[in-house]
Amino acid sequence: MTDRPTPRDAACELAEFYAEPFGGKPNGSFRISPKNLRRLLRRRRITEEFVRLLSEELFELGYIFTDMETFYTVTSARKYTNYRRLSDTLIV
Repeated sequence: MTDRPTPRDAACELAEFYAEPFGGKPNGSFRISPKNLRRLLRRRRITEEFVRLLSEELFELGYIFTDMETFYTVTSARKYTNYRRLSDTLIV
């Protein structure tokens, strides 16, 4: 049986893809299908627990991993720093 990547290993590999040029862009956010994520992880099934651990590892590396049900996304956490803040006065 081949060694399967740990959540940390997989997070590092996904973070490397962020810096790679593909899809006509020099780098940046991307989405990955469950099929390709399973191939990358060398797993037939990806558990919710593994997705949670992978998400935590990516966050530690400065990325946000989101399960969009039909695909997953990887985005830089820095992207969100300039979002406008919801004022306390708007929350009733």
